[in-house]
Amino acid sequence: MENKTTHKERVFSVELKSKRNLKNVTLTNGSADSVLVEGTIGELVQATFAEGVILEVVGKNGTLRVDLGEDEIKKTPEQKQPEVENQ
Repeated sequence: MENKTTHKERVFSVELKSKRNLKNVTLTNGSADSVLVEGTIGELVQATFAEGVILEVVGKNGTLRVDLGEDEIKKTPEQKQPEVENQ
């Protein structure tokens, strides 16, 4: 997946092993010209960063890829390590 997007755009692809795993695809002709793709990649096999800039989530039924760098993931306050206080 080549990264030719502007700064905040995110490119994604969904690759499913079978169209039976695809639940819904909707293309609307409304004013928003929206597209909805719904499906399942199945049980999680692994989630890694490919080339440091693509989050790749592999499931038993397919793979989801998003151009999101590891350095762009922000931890929630609950995930941050508690600071050690010097006394």
